[in-house]
Amino acid sequence: MRHRQKKIKLGSDAEHTRSILRNLFTSLIEHEKITTTFAKAKALKQVADRLIEKAKKGDLSSRREVSVWLKNKNAYKKFFHQLLPHLSSRTGGHVRIIRTGYRKGDGALMAQVELLKEETK
Repeated sequence: MRHRQKKIKLGSDAEHTRSILRNLFTSLIEHEKITTTFAKAKALKQVADRLIEKAKKGDLSSRREVSVWLKNKNAYKKFFHQLLPHLSSRTGGHVRIIRTGYRKGDGALMAQVELLKEETK
């Protein structure tokens, strides 16, 4: 039984789910705003918030753990040199999910995922 386990499977095995989330996280860092399905957006929010908090430590071990999730060097450089200083001011909730409606082809609920750089009041 899966009582109180908050694991999101996305309809595939663990390796494919991890690959999907790696690609989504890399795209989020590169573009700072992406559109995907709502289920994938919820899974991405969990991963992205955890990785951003880990990267804010700044030590070599945490940088290496985050680099495993980034697919290319440009995203790595942009994340640590441009985005992380702006994300450091927040204590949590670095990713916002906005529902955008339903996809025309199959009716899947779509969402826009964006990084929150500065503190909003």
